[in-house]
Amino acid sequence: MQNIRNIAIIAHVDHGKTTLVDKMIMQAKVTRETERNGQLILDNNELERERGITILSKNVSIPYNGYKINIIDTPGHADFGGEVERVLNMADGVLLIVDAFEGCMPQTRFVLQKALEMGKKPLVVINKIDKQNCKPDEVNEQVFDLMFALNATEEQLDFKTVYGCAKQGWMSLDWKTPTTNLIPLLDLIISEIPAPEQDNEGTPQMLISSLEYSPYVGRIAIGRVKRGILKAGQDITLCKRDGGQEKQRIKDLMVFTGMEKTKQAEVESGDICAVVGIEGFEIGDTIADFENPEALPPISVDEPTMSMLFCINDSPFFGRDGKYVTSRHLKDRLDKELEKNLALRVKPGKTSDSFIVYGRGVLHLSILIETMRREGFELQIGQPKVIDKNINGVRCEPIEHLIVDVPEEMVGKAIEITTRRKGALLHMDHRGDRVHLDFDIPARGIIGLRSNLITATSGEAIIAHRYKGYEPYKGEIEKRTNGSLVALETGDAIAYSMWKLLDRGKWIVSPGDEIYAGEVVGEYTRAMDLNVNICIKKKLTNVRASGSDEKAVLPPPMQFTLEEMLEYIQDDELVEVTPKHLRIRKIYLDENERKRHQMQSS
Repeated sequence: MQNIRNIAIIAHVDHGKTTLVDKMIMQAKVTRETERNGQLILDNNELERERGITILSKNVSIPYNGYKINIIDTPGHADFGGEVERVLNMADGVLLIVDAFEGCMPQTRFVLQKALEMGKKPLVVINKIDKQNCKPDEVNEQVFDLMFALNATEEQLDFKTVYGCAKQGWMSLDWKTPTTNLIPLLDLIISEIPAPEQDNEGTPQMLISSLEYSPYVGRIAIGRVKRGILKAGQDITLCKRDGGQEKQRIKDLMVFTGMEKTKQAEVESGDICAVVGIEGFEIGDTIADFENPEALPPISVDEPTMSMLFCINDSPFFGRDGKYVTSRHLKDRLDKELEKNLALRVKPGKTSDSFIVYGRGVLHLSILIETMRREGFELQIGQPKVIDKNINGVRCEPIEHLIVDVPEEMVGKAIEITTRRKGALLHMDHRGDRVHLDFDIPARGIIGLRSNLITATSGEAIIAHRYKGYEPYKGEIEKRTNGSLVALETGDAIAYSMWKLLDRGKWIVSPGDEIYAGEVVGEYTRAMDLNVNICIKKKLTNVRASGSDEKAVLPPPMQFTLEEMLEYIQDDELVEVTPKHLRIRKIYLDENERKRHQMQSS
């Protein structure tokens, strides 16, 4: 029998999970130094490297003193909580990483709560000891208080703590005495994390917790063997989540060795493996015995809290940038995403070429949109809408726990902006020259809040939030107060026309950009929309007087990321997403049609 330890690494976003796993891989000499070139080994997705966050959970293993340690790296954002929930099934214990300066943050609580509910044994790593003004002992107390508040058992509360700096590659049992390697942490994993229950006698059982796709062998099922032994070429029964059963055969078995997968003839219970050759499986299905199949309980995942309209691009510029522009392409891609993205739901929209997509938050859905955009899709996205529920006859909405960290002199602005969106201040804590604010706020109020707070605090605010639960509806929230400047004609934006209209608002397009009638080209200074024509060129005259040729000087346009656009748009607008452009447009491009529709709705 092998000596195995299965651990999941959980933490708030940017507390150093992936960096720590990278250093563990390096110290185990699993990868060559030359392969690194200054980037994190595990963040191998283009979007992950750009944003510096983990989006997809990943499996690696490292050998240490005759033990095989299977490590699962998980995302920190609550929007990707579906990833965390499904992979915790494969682990026996968790490594909770906490920043020595920031302490426990919303996602720390979110991921720890999931782990404690599933009975996992925690091991605490207090990271980033090299930061100025860090307070490791105080943070350790915070973690204990948090676990107590989350109803941890006596055994879970008796956790061990290790201190260190993942970036510098050291861990120690006492933060005042640095070491030169991660051996104290690896020793604690071996001694504190329980070994998996190994039952090689019974019939085989494996819950599919994750999946990968290979262009050569198709879909690969990943999970932990709960009982019995799986063998290559073995006949098995696939027990579906809905109770159905299918007879299939395992073609190949692979186990994780360092960063790679290696083929193996058989896998004993307790180890994490990848199964090739099974078709039609979903996450949450069970691979069971051929003759006496017994299904394991499927993975339960929190419900989505937000929805968006996805539809085909029908703007005048459709088909110029993308390869995939039809509703069939869009439907196939969303169905493919449903197979591996557990927290996602898709329903048909009002028309045949639109779909309502449900997810955990704006970030969760915007990562999907950005991925599709890079694959060559053209689509249009509607305004994010929060999903209300009727509980015991009372209208309820999702509430988020929000943490805002701002400099002391900007506290008033931050509280004012948040409370205007029905945020309730729970707690206020001074940390050096910054103030830590805790709010409960409706999920509706968070849409567009980040950009407002960052503008009001000159970029100083640090914002984090997590889903808390459903509570009674809090009432109407003020929306964007400014209207839109809408283009009247299709053509190129002319600097002269834009300069003449500068007093009407701010532009979101640059001179020379190609625009179409019905596209939103700027933000109006008033609450209503204004139709403008910025395609008019300056008429040349015979008269040349001094000052008649004034130079058009325009301020730089407002620039939005995809998430900011989704939060910015109003309910009569769409975001047009193509591989090369992001545009905002009115649902009805024709000015007269917009007026007609407005009169009907009023």
